[in-house]
Amino acid sequence: MPIRLSNLFLRTLREDPANADVAGHKLLLRAGYIRSAGAGLYTWLPLGLAVKAKIEQVIREEMANAGAQEVFFPALLPREPFEATGRWTEYGDNLFRLQDRKKGDYLLAPTHEEMFTLLVKDLYSSYKDLPLCIYQIQNKYRDEARPRAGLLRGREFVMKDAYSFDVTDEGLRNAYQAQRDAYERIFTRLGVEYVIVKADAGAMGGSASEEFLSPSPIGEDTFVRSPGGYAANVEAVATVAPQALPIDGQPAAVVHPSPNTPTISSLVDLANAQVKRADGREWTAADTLKNVVLALTSPEGKRSLVVVGLPGDREVDAKRAEAAFSPNDVEPATEEDFAKNPALVKGYIGPVKGGKAVLGLEGTSKIRYLLDPRVVDGTAWITGANESEKHVFDLVKGRDFGADGIADIAEVRAGDQAPDGSGPLELARGIEIGHVFQLGRKYAEALDLKVLDENDKLVTVTMGSYGIGVTRMVAVLAEANRDDKGLIWPEAVSPADIYVVAAGKDEIVYETAEKLALELEAKGKTVILFVPLAFTGVCTDELCKVTGLLDEYKKLGADVIAISVDSPFAQEAWAKQAGIGLTLVSDFNRVALKAFKVKDTRVIPEKTGLLNVAKRSVFVADKAGNVIHSEVKRDPSSMPNFAKIKKAVEA
Repeated sequence: MPIRLSNLFLRTLREDPANADVAGHKLLLRAGYIRSAGAGLYTWLPLGLAVKAKIEQVIREEMANAGAQEVFFPALLPREPFEATGRWTEYGDNLFRLQDRKKGDYLLAPTHEEMFTLLVKDLYSSYKDLPLCIYQIQNKYRDEARPRAGLLRGREFVMKDAYSFDVTDEGLRNAYQAQRDAYERIFTRLGVEYVIVKADAGAMGGSASEEFLSPSPIGEDTFVRSPGGYAANVEAVATVAPQALPIDGQPAAVVHPSPNTPTISSLVDLANAQVKRADGREWTAADTLKNVVLALTSPEGKRSLVVVGLPGDREVDAKRAEAAFSPNDVEPATEEDFAKNPALVKGYIGPVKGGKAVLGLEGTSKIRYLLDPRVVDGTAWITGANESEKHVFDLVKGRDFGADGIADIAEVRAGDQAPDGSGPLELARGIEIGHVFQLGRKYAEALDLKVLDENDKLVTVTMGSYGIGVTRMVAVLAEANRDDKGLIWPEAVSPADIYVVAAGKDEIVYETAEKLALELEAKGKTVILFVPLAFTGVCTDELCKVTGLLDEYKKLGADVIAISVDSPFAQEAWAKQAGIGLTLVSDFNRVALKAFKVKDTRVIPEKTGLLNVAKRSVFVADKAGNVIHSEVKRDPSSMPNFAKIKKAVEA
């Protein structure tokens, strides 16, 4: 039924809400699409629900095209499956935990991997049942620390999550590609700009992982891209390690006094004033080795320290550190941590003291020591001497000190080289709108999901996980499609396709508007014919033929219109002369020709050199405005294929 403004449950706001930070969120509230119900919680109003429903419909159609079937799980889930996978504790404070009247533990679902796995385990037992892909569109709940920007970071949100099941790694890769392709179709249909980037799997686990990001200055994610096509979330960028250098012939390490050097810049100034380099150049921050002490807290609450050595011109990137040390929480070490570890001389921490290892599991501190990938054998550094107001110069990796491993957690900068050799990186911001994972067998193993293979042997099923933020997509589209007057929805998600305005006092105006609205609502498919010019032979033959088919098209619920660049007066005279019975639309200003990209730039001789008429073409559009069939003829004398047109209408 048509939406009637006269009785629509709608109130708009004159002013920007005080609790809205970004433009799209302000407009959604002001235009009456959503209302705030609490921190990170929103009530959906009729217009907002209409937009969300259209997004969901596109998703459902493309999931079906990709071979996925829809299911629906409860949002309230028991503790036991999440305990089996370890995520009851891994999720930490982000979980909404609760108890029923019998003191049984439950949670509000942050995601549903466990439930999908158990459902397939309950119903399927043979490789013959697979491959399988199932999905749902359901509410999720995460007690995010900083709800912000409205629907972009809510504590209750709607997500589409799909899961594939197979017995082979090849099957997983095929399912992953099918879902990845479906995502590209979904975002293209919704009219949202997106970039596919390599991503860190995080708490989800698994192997391959890619994010779909919509570039935006308000994006919560930083991603990188190169001229050669590399793209990755900043957490997933692997630093290109330099080649190791020869150790022989390098100057011996020497300890120098370094009073009043609380910063890297003050240390560099002192070095240039008091210590000359053997190669004659000046010292820079990149010559210093900064040893950062981090505190890791496991999901079980156990606290431990780790020291990471990185070039002094780089800072630790918090998100890269979180990804590297997941599922632990990461924070800088506190004064209490230093007090418990007197081997760490704050401000002067280094890997050795007096030639003996301090950092590392084999050192006197027994604290794990990790290095940035740039710190390779043969590189020489200025770093702390583990004595107050003293630093050691020319400390060589591989000669004077070693480490327990690598930690790639330093910030990524514009100009850094892409790990695939495709050139320098540039940084941009983006909003995550989708994520695809090759989970592998993590959850199947934890929950014992096995089936019999062709040899009657039990094998563990391999899984993929594929998510799209539905409510987040509303926010992304609102942010990207607006001007100073308000929201400008893409056609695919607009609450209404056509707006009928009745202006005047006569009752006939409103009766006609109501009739027109119902007629428009009832329409199914539309056949659009572009013809070059009125009164020409082929065009006349074509439209006369279509006139004879009008009854068939009407029975199939299709409307037929023909578009030409002639004036309405010429079209009217043509229709009377030739007996053309379908609707003729004048595109005198060539607007439709440009929109459908069917302009014919050739000269039409018989019309004294008239330019820019339409190519002979046909489009069949469904009710939602999606083109389901098209033909564009190169030869203006070639008739459309009416059999194919009818088949498209019938489909």
